Amino acid sequence: MSSATRDRILDEAMRLFGEHGYRGTTITKIEAAAGLTPGAGGIYHHFKSKDAVLAAGIERHLARLAALRDIRRLLTPLGDLHAELTLTARYILAELDHEAELLKILASEARNRPHILCEAVEQLIDTTFAGFAAWISERATPHVKPTDAAAIAAVGLGSLFSSRLLGHVLGVPPRVDDERLIRAWVELMTSAIGGDGAPGRQP
Repeated sequence: MSSATRDRILDEAMRLFGEHGYRGTTITKIEAAAGLTPGAGGIYHHFKSKDAVLAAGIERHLARLAALRDIRRLLTPLGDLHAELTLTARYILAELDHEAELLKILASEARNRPHILCEAVEQLIDTTFAGFAAWISERATPHVKPTDAAAIAAVGLGSLFSSRLLGHVLGVPPRVDDERLIRAWVELMTSAIGGDGAPGRQP
């Protein structure tokens, strides 16, 4: 099995799934886009079915997001809460932008293939939220209860995730640019977590 051909199939399939949805993407279209003979069944030398292509594509995207799932490693102690949060927000937004195709596919297939969505949510979102909540619980001054840390994490990460879901999935233009979004987010999180104090607002 050619790894290069397999990767090319996944690249094109995920692009087509993101643009046209699972139902609107046929095996023939994937083969043509991947440089295989359309309708000849060459894709079946690499995958058993279109469903297997989708599952493998999502798995590959999630593997790329491994660092985001282990968010506590991203929050490297710098001795400056403001800097730590700023770097984290920039990284999360950049990764979500890079995985725009995955967001579109998960949103479009949530109803038809809930098992795929549940697995992705468990691997990515639940793990990321749990890690961020644990970090908040350790970092907060004064100490906050785990339930409060979870609430802060939900508000914090939820706002970053939703900003990208609105744009990539629903096509809603951003209300503010990323720099203003990140500044406001860092101030909000710093205020909720405490410790270093937030810098003054910039006009």
